Amino acid sequence: MSHSAGNILVVDDEPSMLRYLQTLLEVDSYEVTTARSGVEALQRVRTGHKPDLVLLDLLMPELDGLQTLEQLRQAKPGLKVVMLSCVTDTRKVAQAIKLGAQDYLTKPFDKAELDAVLSHCLCDRTATAGNGDEAGHVEELSDDQYFVAASPAMRKIREQVVQLAAVDVPVLMLGESGTGKEVVARLIHKLSPRAHRTWLKVNCAALPADLLESELFGYEPGAFTGATRSKPGKFELCDKGTILLDEIGEMPPTLQAKLLHVLQDQQFSRLGSRSFVKVDVRILAATNINIPEAIESRKFREDLYYRLNAFTIHVPALRERKQEIPLLLRHFMGVYSARYGRTPLSVSPALVQACTAYRWPGNLRELENFVKRYLILGDEALILSELEANSASHAAPEEPAAGAPRDGTPDLKSLVRNLKGEAEREAISRALQQTKWNRKEAARLLNISYKALLYKIQRYRLDRV
Repeated sequence: MSHSAGNILVVDDEPSMLRYLQTLLEVDSYEVTTARSGVEALQRVRTGHKPDLVLLDLLMPELDGLQTLEQLRQAKPGLKVVMLSCVTDTRKVAQAIKLGAQDYLTKPFDKAELDAVLSHCLCDRTATAGNGDEAGHVEELSDDQYFVAASPAMRKIREQVVQLAAVDVPVLMLGESGTGKEVVARLIHKLSPRAHRTWLKVNCAALPADLLESELFGYEPGAFTGATRSKPGKFELCDKGTILLDEIGEMPPTLQAKLLHVLQDQQFSRLGSRSFVKVDVRILAATNINIPEAIESRKFREDLYYRLNAFTIHVPALRERKQEIPLLLRHFMGVYSARYGRTPLSVSPALVQACTAYRWPGNLRELENFVKRYLILGDEALILSELEANSASHAAPEEPAAGAPRDGTPDLKSLVRNLKGEAEREAISRALQQTKWNRKEAARLLNISYKALLYKIQRYRLDRV
């Protein structure tokens, strides 16, 4: 008896399609099981059937393909599913990818198309045999935010969040810019008893100190020029809810002292007021700074750190959880194809391999923008060449090759790269001095995004003097 190429469950309410697919697959030595409804497919999987792949029709009576997909993924998170659709319904295909579908085929399809999808989905079947979790976990938090976990590190964070959500303590999230610290905070709020209450995020680096203070704590008439009426701050608006203080490492020390009192006493006074406002707010905080260094240089109060540090979650960089990249590529493809009204593009093995090899200095945000560009350009070769160019620009300087001159003569490319870096560092430094370290204004002067400026400040180790 010949060795099976894999076990495939075909789910379709049309008997003719079931027979057609079963014939095509069995010719290529696949073991085929069929189901005429989503209910039947779920029953098979729940009672022990372990297919390597499911071919699932999108349009079925009683339980449609999307509902079946969602329940299949709950019953067996690592199950690989390919959707079959007689029409290219962009929204439904995108939703299927967001729910974890590996790929899709539009009926009628030829054998070459089927073979390509099967090769893509089953090429690593032997390597991942016995691992039921390789497809990962996707959890919707809001219209545009999802918690995605396929690595041991992110699964551990999910377990920590479940434990922390029910305990009303501050949580400090540390990690590089773009790793998903805000998403972790949203997940804590969603799973907490405060989930039905207000959620607010305040970016502590986006406003000068005086504006940030009025934004957080509110003010009374006459507190400053232009304050003609009282205004509640974010803490009041967030009473009984959860507030995320993003980039808290950029908060001025004077405000850190006032925040410390809120953490200790759950009360504060508005600007221009002598009375106290009592609130019940859960405080979450996030930063990408080096906390020990910031404490040593007195940019961050040590007592505030210990108040916030009831529990710390370190969110790893994307390069430290590369096994999530295939899932994230499909996830972002589903999200943005639906948003832009486009048919999702194929995520080929070559694309996955290139993305896995890349370091992603911008983390999830950079990967997200990469998928947007791919979806808009629609040219895999072009987007891969862009990735290769980015990879070269971020590569560490290489040792001279064997036989290359070692007399200290500078390489022209290295010289140009170094001069460019020095010029960029100088331009950023001048803009920061000109704006008195108002990063938002400096980013506007430099005509770059605020996040790009923060990344470059960290990259060039620029310090406020």
